Amino acid sequence: MSSGTPCGWAASNESAGVNLLTELSEAGAIRVADEIARVARSSDLIIVSVHWGPNWGYEIPHEHRSFAHALIDRADVSIIHGHSSHHPNAVEVYRNRLILYGCGDFINDYEGIRGYEEFRNDLVLMYFAAVEPAGALAALEIVPLQIRNFKLVRPSEQDICWMQQTLDRESRKFGARIALNPEGRLTLSSAGAI
Repeated sequence: MSSGTPCGWAASNESAGVNLLTELSEAGAIRVADEIARVARSSDLIIVSVHWGPNWGYEIPHEHRSFAHALIDRADVSIIHGHSSHHPNAVEVYRNRLILYGCGDFINDYEGIRGYEEFRNDLVLMYFAAVEPAGALAALEIVPLQIRNFKLVRPSEQDICWMQQTLDRESRKFGARIALNPEGRLTLSSAGAI
């Protein structure tokens, strides 16, 4: 897959490892949905965490979106928690279910690495999703923070506005809008059928 996870990390019958998907296809989504159905109980809230995509950039491949939609359609997943990108990426709400395409890093050791300044990976987000008992998204609040000397601090108003505008721009491609509230937090202000 595109996230750089080595094939040698895959779990097998003989050794522990990650549940490695070599491609994000309909067959892969069916396999994951079948695994979920095998262990899920009717009262479970299902969250799928997927390490996918490149470290930098805002493009969401069609296969990622199709895979996320298929997991929601086939396995009644409530939240897709995407990660690999070193900066926050788009939010989508599909059938009242939350898809976070890239949550970015919450704390990292990339301070001082040059060449990716445009992505502002020093700005990080904490996501607080309110989910109804049946799994539908009720609300999403996002708290912006900044990494400085390996500590999380409150960013400037200018940086919070930059993050809101960037996340809104990328999420708008998928029908979601991200607004800034008076407390300096970001909220999902509209998302189609939420």
